[in-house]
Amino acid sequence: MAALSRLASALETYRGRDRLIRTLGYCCQLVGGVLVEQCATRSEVGTRLLALSSQLSYCRTILRLFDDLAMFLYTKQYGLGAEEEDVFVRCVSVLGNLADQLYYPCEHVAWAADAKILHVDSARWWTLSTAFWGLSLLLGIARSLWMVLKLRRRLRSPQVASPSRRPRGKQRAVEAQIRSEALTLLSNLADLANAVHWLPPGILWAGRLPPWLVGLLGTISSLLSVYQAVRAGGQADTDP
Repeated sequence: MAALSRLASALETYRGRDRLIRTLGYCCQLVGGVLVEQCATRSEVGTRLLALSSQLSYCRTILRLFDDLAMFLYTKQYGLGAEEEDVFVRCVSVLGNLADQLYYPCEHVAWAADAKILHVDSARWWTLSTAFWGLSLLLGIARSLWMVLKLRRRLRSPQVASPSRRPRGKQRAVEAQIRSEALTLLSNLADLANAVHWLPPGILWAGRLPPWLVGLLGTISSLLSVYQAVRAGGQADTDP
């Protein structure tokens, strides 16, 4: 009952619903892609799962129509990252916020073009939105790599490595932060592989990934995101 209660609480929030829809969508694409490609007798079921995956993705696109204001307020609050001590982290964070901010209107225009609301070329706007998403992921990967290396150096420093000089609790906190950044790095790498796949043909492996592999990468990224959210929620509950 406790697990169901936590799930219900998560589904009451926008982020919780989005994570669930994302995970279900990519899982359907993974299973559907495998059935269509590997099991001829189940190809009809696989086709239906792929159709369901497409509809869940479309649902998330609709919901993101209302994300611009929240993203703008977050970007405005972060500003130029004056409170961030690390200059590199500050720069990639500011650029990442800018890429995220530009991603949303491009996707909205692409959606409106597909829905025949606007008479513009939707393919161009989908490419722009995917490019901004990929740029944001690249910046996130650079940030996570930098943070992992920085935290590992801190962990190996005499002040941290020596139990007599640093409380064990603070060392564990650094180790937990390293794990968190590593999971974020893996999640962003999986998403970046899909982002490149959705770019126009001729760019790296664009358009070459089979549906099941796109589903697998998305499922990995989604599950990592869910795990981190659950872990963060658990830590918040145990904090005094």
